[in-house]
Amino acid sequence: MRAAILSLLLLGTAASAQTSPAISVETLKTVTQVLSSDAYDGRAPTTPAEAKTVAYIVERMKAAGLKPGNKGAWTQDVPMVEITATNVQPYVFTGGKAPVSLAYRTDMVAGTYRVAPKSSVANSDVVFVGYGITAPEKGWDDYAGVDVKGKTVVILINDADWQTMSREGPFEGRAMTWYGRWPYKFENAAKHGAAAAIIVHDTEPAAYPWAVVQSSWTGPQLELDEKGDHLDQSQIVGWMQRAAAERVFASAGKDYAMLAAAAKVKGFKAVPLGLKLSGGFDNTIKRQASKNVIGVLPGTAAPNDYVLYSAHWDHLGRCDAVDGDDICNGAADNATGVAGLVALAEAQVKAGPAKRSIAFLAVTAEESGLLGSRYYAEHPIYPLAHTVGGVNMDVLNVDGRAKDFVLTGAGKSEIEDLVKPFVAAEGRVIGVEANPERGGYYRSDHFSFAKLGVPMLDGGSGEDLVVGGTAAGHAKREDYVANRYHKPADEYDAKWDWSGAVDDLTIYYGLGRKLADDTSLWPNWYKTAEFRGIRDRDRAGAK
Repeated sequence: MRAAILSLLLLGTAASAQTSPAISVETLKTVTQVLSSDAYDGRAPTTPAEAKTVAYIVERMKAAGLKPGNKGAWTQDVPMVEITATNVQPYVFTGGKAPVSLAYRTDMVAGTYRVAPKSSVANSDVVFVGYGITAPEKGWDDYAGVDVKGKTVVILINDADWQTMSREGPFEGRAMTWYGRWPYKFENAAKHGAAAAIIVHDTEPAAYPWAVVQSSWTGPQLELDEKGDHLDQSQIVGWMQRAAAERVFASAGKDYAMLAAAAKVKGFKAVPLGLKLSGGFDNTIKRQASKNVIGVLPGTAAPNDYVLYSAHWDHLGRCDAVDGDDICNGAADNATGVAGLVALAEAQVKAGPAKRSIAFLAVTAEESGLLGSRYYAEHPIYPLAHTVGGVNMDVLNVDGRAKDFVLTGAGKSEIEDLVKPFVAAEGRVIGVEANPERGGYYRSDHFSFAKLGVPMLDGGSGEDLVVGGTAAGHAKREDYVANRYHKPADEYDAKWDWSGAVDDLTIYYGLGRKLADDTSLWPNWYKTAEFRGIRDRDRAGAK
């Protein structure tokens, strides 16, 4: 019955998409160019560049005609603690055929979540725990039968079935699940009492090269400033290159490839390597607040119900220099998303207030682990039980029009049904996610809301470009990941083709307007989705 009602409600959406206001290309260009200029120094949170970034976003929201979104204020304070590792010692593995020393940055990176002046381990027993997954509902536990309290665990990135080309398998086959993401692996290691947790970097299953790890995991690191100072976490968390891991395993008399293959099989048992790890570093600690920026277009009939658009404003700031350039400008990632947020605000204001309120949220510290969106979701300005749903934007398409529109992590919520008529109205088709092994659904800010029950769309242009087809689209995506993602080369380019971004934003506009004007709609998760229960509880409590 619910599906039939939803289908009837969708009949009018294509027409509304066709009458949506024009998305301003000038706004997209200007906002992206300004925020990604060297004057904004890479937009790292809690740096002097933050104040300039926040002020510009507020200025654009005001000019668009929005109202302050936080009880008369434009911002929400997000308490942060900045931890910078200094005097980082090499990882030294002893007890094997010969000591193995791993150099900082080239072989390994190290950090901590713990707010403490020093982080170190000495002669810590080393255990290989495969993919480091504990999933009772799947009958899978890589920690079964082994006590790793006070020890060092070595973990593989992604899920055990990531090389399965289909979606069939204990962890959805080729598609990465939450269990495959590095934040989960460190979290699970800490729950098991590990003193240190080291993930082995391998480019394909990680979905990015070592240079991305090196730039993201060195220099100041941010975490939410919370009670307890995260002292329940491991002393050291970090990564090592696969080649370095092979040397470590060889010293232990183990074959890395054979053990990695064994870890893919259900029932794998953790393997003590007979090695001991020593290493550590000092921590410089700085506490201060960063800011989320929020504006709102108040609703007329149901102003206490909210539709949400979100995008993260931050990037990496200063990073590893390439050809003398050490500013990671973050033009595509994610000045374009903020530009889209402003352009949508302009379009929605021009259309006039909807029945429900529409909120526009620019969040901080996405690059540090979705911290700004996580803080908002856990401390919402507008109750999540009254947040209908919405759209998150992270890297807009500047490669030209696409024939397809891809839903990241498809098969989770009714938002997917609601967006399809808007895709069809453009003569486009729903495409298949090209690289589900990259775990895109768990890597951007919509996930912070999903975990707490709010369905948010994460979707956009696929690789099937109108000019050049999938060959051209795939080549452009791979070139971006290899050469610009989290690197100084992610800079504004006047030659970018914004037509694909406009197409996607037109879809986002139509979906948001439908959710805001049709007060009968409360999209839920599909019954098989892991977030369905919390949504049902929230809605029951709100009625």
